[in-house]
Order: sequence, then structure tokens, then C-alpha cells
Amino acid sequence: MKRGSLYTLVYAAVLGLVCALMLAAVDSFTAERKSANARAEEVRNILSVLSVDVPSTASAEDLLATFNAEVTVTERRGLTFYSYDHPQKGHLIAVRFSGPGLWGPVEGFICFEADMRTISAVSFYKHEETPGLGGEISSPAFTRQFQGLSAVGPDGKPGIAVVGHGAKAPNEVDAISGATMTSDKVQQMLNRVIAEVVAT
Repeated sequence: MKRGSLYTLVYAAVLGLVCALMLAAVDSFTAERKSANARAEEVRNILSVLSVDVPSTASAEDLLATFNAEVTVTERRGLTFYSYDHPQKGHLIAVRFSGPGLWGPVEGFICFEADMRTISAVSFYKHEETPGLGGEISSPAFTRQFQGLSAVGPDGKPGIAVVGHGAKAPNEVDAISGATMTSDKVQQMLNRVIAEVVAT
């Protein structure tokens, strides 16, 4: 091997090592901040689904302070319940749900009224669904349908149904047009957590 080629290889290897060390150092330095930001985003979504009044400009510290002051966290049968006494809506309880979407994991929170049979709100805060199609699960037009929805069907069995346009039953919502598979997966993941909650 020529001396020039060896020099180039050594130089590239050293440069790559230096860059890798720098990236690792930056990642380590920002890990705590990234973790704090992720926690703040999670808390913002819990407060939102519980209808806690929080300014959109609230800092991460403000969000955490409001969460700690207003929300009670309890564990039952492997589920984490987030409770809040809303001044108008009464006692609300939120539970996390997750499952596979069409293109990646979907995560969110479902909020129940005090009877644990009526849905107050649903929030999808993490997904990789196609914008304009499955991505519409996080749109107000879709999530609004869950307000006041029964978590129990006319037959008395726990669960909701995401159906083609024309939802009629008290536990049915309209599916997203052109996103049948995403709608089916949303129904499945919500019904898993509904069954667990109703059983508690």
C-alpha cells in the first residue's frame, strides 16, 4: 500500500473516531434534557385528556407543577390511573393505551368519567400513520367523537366499535375514510384497555 493511501486511511479512521466520541459526548450531555422534555410532553397530554386548564405556553416546570398539584396517580391490577376532579365534569380518570398502528406504534390516553363506563376524551399523542389518512386519528374531527361515548355496547359487553360512516350505537364512532386498517387497529387497542378498566 502506498504511503499516501495509508495516511488517508489512518486520517479517516481517526476523524471518524473523534466524531463518534463527540456525538456520544453530546448525546450524554443532552440526555437529561431530552428525558425531561419527553416527560413534559407526556404530562401535557395527560393534563389535556383530563381537561386540566393549562396555558399552551406553559413551561415544562409549570406542567409538572400543575400535574403534581392536580392529578392523583394510582396503580391497580397493573394499570396506572391518572385522576382529576374537574370543576364541571366531575371526577375523571385517564389511562394510557398503546398498540401497533399500520406503520408503527401508536400511543395515547383514554379518559373515563367517574362511572368508568363513559368516555370523556381520547388523545393520540404518538403515531407514524400516513398524514391525511391514518394520521387523522389525532385530528379533533376524529377524537371529538369519543366525548360521551359509551365504553359498553348495547349487549353489555365492554368495547367500542369504529365503523363505516353512519355510527348509530352509543358505543360506535365513524371510521376514518380511506384508513380502514388504522381504524381497525385503533379499535383493537382501545378495546384492550377498556376491557381491563371495566374489569377493575
